[in-house]
Amino acid sequence: MFIKEENALIRFFNSELVRIEPWGKSSLRVRATPNARLDDEKRALLDINNEKADIEIFENSASITNGKIRAEIDKNGKITFYKEDKKILEEALRLNPLKTPARFFKANHLGKYQLTMSFESVPEEKIFGMGQYQQELLNLKGCVLELAHRNSQASVPFYLSSLGYGFLWNLPAIGEAIFGRNITKFKAESTDVLDYLIIAEDTPSKIVETYMEAVGKPPMMPDYALGLWQSKLRYSTQEELMGVARKYKELGIPLSVIVCDFFHWPHQGDYRFDYDYFPSPEEMTKELAEMGTELMVSVWPTIEKGSESYEEMLEGGMLTKNERGSFMQMDCVQPAIFYDATNPQTRKYVWNKIKKNYYDKGIRLFWLDEAEPEYMTYDFDNHRYYKGHCAEVGNLYPVDYVKGFREGLLEAGEKETVCLIRCAWAGSAKYGALVWSGDIMPTFEALRCQIRAGLNMAIAGIPWWTTDIGGFDEGDPNDKDYRELVVRWFQYATFLPVLRMHGYRAPYIPAKEGATGAGQCFSGGDNELWSYGEDNFEIMRSYVFLRERLKPYIKELMALAHKNGTPPTRPLFYDFPEDEKCWEIEDQFMFGSDLLVCPVCYLGKRTREVYLPSGATWIDGFSGVEIQGGVSIIVDAPIEKIPVFIRKGSHLTRELFKGE
Repeated sequence: MFIKEENALIRFFNSELVRIEPWGKSSLRVRATPNARLDDEKRALLDINNEKADIEIFENSASITNGKIRAEIDKNGKITFYKEDKKILEEALRLNPLKTPARFFKANHLGKYQLTMSFESVPEEKIFGMGQYQQELLNLKGCVLELAHRNSQASVPFYLSSLGYGFLWNLPAIGEAIFGRNITKFKAESTDVLDYLIIAEDTPSKIVETYMEAVGKPPMMPDYALGLWQSKLRYSTQEELMGVARKYKELGIPLSVIVCDFFHWPHQGDYRFDYDYFPSPEEMTKELAEMGTELMVSVWPTIEKGSESYEEMLEGGMLTKNERGSFMQMDCVQPAIFYDATNPQTRKYVWNKIKKNYYDKGIRLFWLDEAEPEYMTYDFDNHRYYKGHCAEVGNLYPVDYVKGFREGLLEAGEKETVCLIRCAWAGSAKYGALVWSGDIMPTFEALRCQIRAGLNMAIAGIPWWTTDIGGFDEGDPNDKDYRELVVRWFQYATFLPVLRMHGYRAPYIPAKEGATGAGQCFSGGDNELWSYGEDNFEIMRSYVFLRERLKPYIKELMALAHKNGTPPTRPLFYDFPEDEKCWEIEDQFMFGSDLLVCPVCYLGKRTREVYLPSGATWIDGFSGVEIQGGVSIIVDAPIEKIPVFIRKGSHLTRELFKGE
């Protein structure tokens, strides 16, 4: 039975209810349930004023049209989508003899359903987005992806297709996405409803911008965040941190942000400085501000039993619950349990402590670590939140984590907010989430993975993204090969939304025996620009000043991200969709519409092949040579140079690349 209900097309058959309705320009939201009644949850989506859809009901089928997209549903319930008259996506309903439904709800042990949603596959289709996965693949066709968060993995389930559509899997359940040559399939471990959004537009940029309109765009990134960020595993004392900041000042190197990392607190969950090691936070913040440097502090969502917050949060139901086994969920220095970020009461409780102990002392930048959250084992069916079982809502955790800080900062009067966070889901961007790629390895292979991960995050709707320069895990600043990796990584990061030094460096520094509070935690070696030899220091120093000269341009890119959701870094096809070669290039990217960046990602390489997109003339930023696009060339790439090309006709000039 087909029904037109206000601005929606309804199909009801044998207790399954299907609802298709407009949700933004040239977009349709599809929901279905076996329970004959849909919930009112929007999940990642915002309320949007919609144009009236064109709905037609026939004897054995029905259709709904919204702008460029049309959905047709036949008598068997199969839905096919068209962009104007071109088929772009089709449900995989296989009748006799296979008898496999496209939408399959199977009861699970939680009193909900395990859902499988199947679509027909187009083998030559290219797929981009879906978040951050540690692999050397930009095109995800042929991939199987876990829809779950882990340290260095962020599931943001929106993809862009080369066939001219975008698709959001609007369920935060733990699950799986399969982009096979024979079938495309999404799975959710626990849900009552199917929910997805499909967008049909003429260009990749219009698809992404339409999607960002539906899930929310980032605030304006503050000016103070656009330069160099300095961090290492942890500065153990106020004296150590201030010594680093003062040396940057003495060397004349502008420093936008310096980070006070984890275990600057007495216990996890105290949310304050340990005054034995950081005796004067107000004076520290004030002196840094006079240098033009912001202080960022690390926050973990872990609560130790010894914390001043533990009993109150336990009694108030503000902690994540286990279905079985140990109550503790993580063991770093001391065993701890994660607070429940999905609980509004928890978010308010934590922010009140943050405001009193950090914000009121002049600190407005927060690093939200452990955001997946990082359980000792990722046993997703063992955890339960305020909003529901982890199997059903687990991927919401990082969204609500950053939401709590955005809400608090807004209440305190801040508008341009940014929180560094280790994970995200669809819609995280609107809360000022700057995602970094987690505890990655210190290798050239990892660098190559980050290029793809960052570009897929951009397409998935996370415009603010960064990475640990040099990788996180223990790298040796005295190793010649590692020094080269750091330089190449630094050059690449100069053209990311945020330029950020961070990592756990050799040598390992154990905690002092018998230490208490912040002194219980181990630390690592130096990770400042001068830690990698004089020649490399000069190279990285030159890129800091290049970044400074690029600030007006970067600010323009951030304004576009805020206004339209446009990612500052993006694959070549985003700006050159008519050039088929641009859909194949995975190791170059655009930084805005006017800079083509070509990282060097192999040890010892001093040349690299570069593809210059057609439809533009390109100027080598360092040599000034002009080349008509549509060609591949070999360019010199000595250790001091990353190949970068300026689009001729833009307001950028080669002066950017000349000296300080």
